[in-house]
Amino acid sequence: MKYDLQQMYNRAMNMREPWLRRWADARRYTMPSTDEDLATLFDATASDAADNLAACMYSLLTPPESLWLNLVRESDDSPDPDIAAAALRANLNDSNFYTTIHQCYMDLVTLGTACLFMAESPIGAASAFSFTAIPITDIAILPDAIFHTTTLSAAEISRRYPEWTPPRDIMKKMQQDAEYRLRLVQSLVGTEFTAWIDVGGDFENNIVSRGTFETNPYLIFRWSVASGELYGRGPILRALPDIKTANKVVELVLKNATIAVSGIWQADDDGVINLGNINLTPGAIIPKAVGSSGLTPLASGANFDVSQIILKDLRERIRHTLLADRIGLLSEKEMTATEILARNADMLRILGATYGRLLHEFIRPLCDRGLQILARRGVIDKISLHGDAELKYIAPIAQMVAENNTII
Repeated sequence: MKYDLQQMYNRAMNMREPWLRRWADARRYTMPSTDEDLATLFDATASDAADNLAACMYSLLTPPESLWLNLVRESDDSPDPDIAAAALRANLNDSNFYTTIHQCYMDLVTLGTACLFMAESPIGAASAFSFTAIPITDIAILPDAIFHTTTLSAAEISRRYPEWTPPRDIMKKMQQDAEYRLRLVQSLVGTEFTAWIDVGGDFENNIVSRGTFETNPYLIFRWSVASGELYGRGPILRALPDIKTANKVVELVLKNATIAVSGIWQADDDGVINLGNINLTPGAIIPKAVGSSGLTPLASGANFDVSQIILKDLRERIRHTLLADRIGLLSEKEMTATEILARNADMLRILGATYGRLLHEFIRPLCDRGLQILARRGVIDKISLHGDAELKYIAPIAQMVAENNTII
């Protein structure tokens, strides 16, 4: 198939551009990474609720060291699915999957889109799989194409792609600076892989590597998607107006609290009181002229009661959007079985569409690629989810769905 890879890359980058600002705002109020962002963050409601929701997704979708997926034979001629399922689970347990996927869940909740890169480990490693959580800001997507941009040293690119022969100008800079860095673009269009150095000039002259993938190593999954959009929208993006407002309200409350503690004072400028010598400390004696009123307090116009009412309402809406009022434990009383079922049904009603999307965009592609890697290495017989076996997803959220459907 003929296509203009450079043109596709430029279009993908242009389509991603509006999302970068939204993602930056979402990260600033939930996962600040700079001292400047930390200094202007006054309310941690969204950050705390995002952590709780990500942890909930972790335990509901992919609980560690737990039996959350299985394979069921679809044909008598199919390979033994039990052997394949056991090998898949064993290699996931021995890999860094469970330490990496939580990072993706944080991106999913915060940014609405997450990317997990599933690579094949070298022969002899503890697991056949190796996982990397790729920041979605490094990914640009089209309906059938993925572009992964990263900055690496030229030496690292040479180690990763030993067939690459650096051009003379890059080789000269590598000799001068061992850590000379280049912008690397790795693209996957369908199953065709191309990596090139983004330094301008003729695209063909900057290609580092070409190849094909039998299955997609980039597992990109989204919370929810509006029609016509490629990137997902997560609960943090939906709650962002309330998050920003709550942060501003807390900032104003703290400023007014400073005034309430230290007070605002006024004094007659009678030429006797030296305002520069006044020190408002306990036990201080402040001289004043005979007949002068001296220092008098000035009443503040701030209304703390109103601000607290507004803040309470904002925090409740933030926690509601991030499901904190549904996934948290009730401490006032013990819940009955009926209350637990009703609460689970309410949560599934909200998470139902997200659960279906994650099953299609994350769980199934993960199993597809895992089985393909294990079959190529000779660990299991070649088995396909599209004819040989059916994926039986038995994570806690799937069991909740089954129980809810049984009751209905």
